[in-house]
Order: sequence, then C-alpha cells, then structure tokens
Amino acid sequence: MVVVIVESVSAGLRGLLTRWFVEPRAGVYVGTVSSRVRELVWAEVTKTGSDGSAVLIHRSSNEQGFKIRTHGEHRRELVDMDGLQLIRWKL
Repeated sequence: MVVVIVESVSAGLRGLLTRWFVEPRAGVYVGTVSSRVRELVWAEVTKTGSDGSAVLIHRSSNEQGFKIRTHGEHRRELVDMDGLQLIRWKL
C-alpha cells in the first residue's frame, strides 16, 4: 500500500494522483501500485509540486515495515535514528 499526502499543489498534480490512487480525504491519496509506478509518481510529485509539500509512505523491508519520504517545506522533519524514521517538530 502507498499513501501520498500533498498540500498546496496544482490541480494538475492532484489529477495525476487520482489516476493511480483514491482520495479518501482532501490531499490524501491511497492505493496499491508497483514500485516502478510509485517511483514514477514520486518523481512527478517532486518535479511538479515544487511550490507545495508532499509526503510518501510505502511498504519497505526494514524494522518499521514502511519508509517515509518528504518533499517541500514541512512543520515536521524526518529524523533517522539508527535506521528508524522518526518525526519531530521543527523549532
């Protein structure tokens, strides 16, 4: 399963995301896609969504069972602590 959360991005990018995912809530996209499609979608999000922000969460074979990627400006930051991805508020 893949989860993509976007804020302040263009309608075109939102339209692209609805091709591959369902949108259960505004700006939240959920779906099951191959890793190749996931990488292509994330490349498009980072290229087109330069003025907004995005978070990608997908399954991974690590201790947590998932991986988080971020793009753009966020109030929270992703911190790696000995292989664990944690979130902390920016001060």
